[in-house]
Order: sequence, then C-alpha cells, then structure tokens
Amino acid sequence: MGTLVLIRHGQSQWNLENRFTGWIDIPLTDAGRAEARRGGELIRHVRFDRAFTSALQRAHETLRIVLEVIGQTTIPIEADQALNERHYGALQGLNKADMAKQYGESQVHIWRRSFDVPPPRDKTEWNPDGIGESLKDTAARTLPYFNAKILPLVKAAGRILTVAHGNSLRAIVMALDQMTKEQVLELNIATGAPIIYEIDERGAVLKKIVTELPSSSTKH
Repeated sequence: MGTLVLIRHGQSQWNLENRFTGWIDIPLTDAGRAEARRGGELIRHVRFDRAFTSALQRAHETLRIVLEVIGQTTIPIEADQALNERHYGALQGLNKADMAKQYGESQVHIWRRSFDVPPPRDKTEWNPDGIGESLKDTAARTLPYFNAKILPLVKAAGRILTVAHGNSLRAIVMALDQMTKEQVLELNIATGAPIIYEIDERGAVLKKIVTELPSSSTKH
C-alpha cells in the first residue's frame, strides 16, 4: 500500500485580491506561508520518498515550507508544468466579484467550476496568446503526467507528496474518486490543507482523509 498526499498551495497574492490567477506566477502572501506551515504540521507522521510540484512559484514555496516543517528537505523533487493551474484565459488578472457583476454569478461559477466549459479566450494583458482551459483541458495535460510519473510510485508502496493548484488537483481527485462532471462542479480544494490517500498496488483507493487547517483556507 502506498500513500499519496495532495496539497494545494497556500494563499497567493491574487487569491487575497480575489483575482483569477491561472498561469500568472504570483507569490504567496504571509497568510499563505502560514497555511503551508500548518499543512506541514498535519503530515509530520508521513516519511516521504519523493515530491512533485508545478512550475509556478506559489507551489514551489508551499512545498519548500512544508518540507522544512516536516524535516525532509533532502528528498528528490520534480517540477513540471503539467501540474500547473488551469489557464483562465481572458479572466486572468481580473477580479472575480467584478466579473460576477458583469456576467452574472451563475456564469462565473460555470467558468470556475464546470468540467468542460472554458473561460473566454480573448487576448488581454495577462493572456496575450488567447489561451484558455476548461477543467477537461487541464485534466488532459495533468492526468497523463500523474498516471505516468506519480501513480506508479504510489502503487509500488511509495509515499509521495504532490503540491499543486486548485484545478490540477481537482483533476487528480476527480480521477481517483471516480467523480462525474456533475459532481466535480461542487468540488473545492482548500489551500494548504493536505488530502491523504492510501492506494493499493492496483491503484484502487483504500482510504481518503481530507484534513482541515485550524483556520479557514482560501476558496478558488
């Protein structure tokens, strides 16, 4: 039996400002660093063999803090953009409340949570290439990497830590929990709070623990 621990990065500056982040490389806030420390305290009992993270600094910094807290700073780490947050297209950099006023709360909720509806892909300052990903698009790059690099280590009784983002982790949780696209609409991954899976050699989930930090975490 292997152990997989998933952690969404701590609060970023744009989380604090209620802005869509996506691929923009935004740092953590002091509150985000505190969340990472509290998340680390919850997994002190796990001795990890390896860690994986995205290519973005908010995930890197969260992982660094967690490893310092648990005293495991020398384990191998692999970073890959396959674990990056979904690209929020023309919404990147914009305030979520402002977008809700302009387009309606239900439309913004669909853009944020739905499985296969992408955000607007207009070219903007924060999206000069006109890119935009749905959760389905995010899963299409995240899950092949997860299935090739991370899951085999867990199935071989490894203890693996993965620090990434709200939507790349939603894609992984959706696959592990065998959720439908309707169910994933309401799935939120809290910042800094570890999700612990025990997984057998076939890749079947034997146990799942969703932890909570002592204080409230950021919603995405």
